[in-house]
Amino acid sequence: MPAHMLQEISGSYTTTTTITAPPPEGLQNGRQNLEKTAHHLEEDIRPEMKEDIYDPSYQDAKGPPPKLEYVWRNIILMALLHVGALYGITLVPSCKYHTWIWAYFCYVFSALGITAGAHRLWSHRTYKARLPLRVFLILANTMAFQNDVYEWARDHRAHHKFSDTHADPHNSRRGFFFSHVGWLLVRKHPAVKEKGALLDMSDLKAEKLVMFQRRYYIPGLLLMCFILPTLVPWYFWGETFQHSLFVATFLRYAVVLNATWLVNSAAHLYGYRPYDKNIQSRENILVSMGAVGEGFHNYHHAFPYDYSASEYRWHINFTTFFIDCMAAIGLAYDRKKVSKASILARIKRTGDGSHKSS
Repeated sequence: MPAHMLQEISGSYTTTTTITAPPPEGLQNGRQNLEKTAHHLEEDIRPEMKEDIYDPSYQDAKGPPPKLEYVWRNIILMALLHVGALYGITLVPSCKYHTWIWAYFCYVFSALGITAGAHRLWSHRTYKARLPLRVFLILANTMAFQNDVYEWARDHRAHHKFSDTHADPHNSRRGFFFSHVGWLLVRKHPAVKEKGALLDMSDLKAEKLVMFQRRYYIPGLLLMCFILPTLVPWYFWGETFQHSLFVATFLRYAVVLNATWLVNSAAHLYGYRPYDKNIQSRENILVSMGAVGEGFHNYHHAFPYDYSASEYRWHINFTTFFIDCMAAIGLAYDRKKVSKASILARIKRTGDGSHKSS
């Protein structure tokens, strides 16, 4: 098969693009040729999107790190949220079962707003979505309350391009706590601001729905993340206001936050590296269970343009199942999937030997 072949399989509504890399024997000049190949693939697969490809030329500046500047507003609000969530745990046994179901629904709904929405659709452009699905995902993302899509995608593209350097917003080399939540409690490192400002975000600036969410984000998050989840149990099945607020809202929100944060912390520190042992990101099944499919992180950083963010598609990956269901009814299309040949070539070249064949 010729190098860089793109193989499109088209149905009445859906398209899957398979990316095939050249064989390892063609990479005779080491990493330089690999980088050229990666950039060439990006030009072929996503001509509008290169900002999530790792830039090995970036190196942290020498010298002492800048003094930490604490954001006390965030520290206080995060502390209050988690105290409320802990109290919510004590109320779970006395909740009505409708409230349990509602809280779980809100958890999955808001998680998809991050994983299928801000992450795989808007940060990486790994598939395309029609308007009804985009509206669904923007509402779900607003309920998740992890910054608006534009800001989330900008930080995430910087995370991939400058991974585990000072220009990475949640640099895992600064420890578990910092990469988990600490990065939100202090001012950004100057390198994050500098490099983030240089990223091409024109694709999101041109998307009216994303800009609409950004413009009305504060009233939107108050409604979707706090008011709606609290009022529905209280109004529709007579749950107490206390249970509605502390279980369906505070506890649910804290669980979604921490499940997402574990991708930045645990999945960069604990697990296997079957695809690339030279990068920090790991395969972590427990993270994938909590983050509806986002724990196959070594694969994801090796192949950020794969819509499944995993070699195994539906295996512990509810987000991929959701996207495939949306494709089946015509709401998602042009799903990009890395070919098996390309995966095996990468494993042979840079894997740590832990890969198990599917």
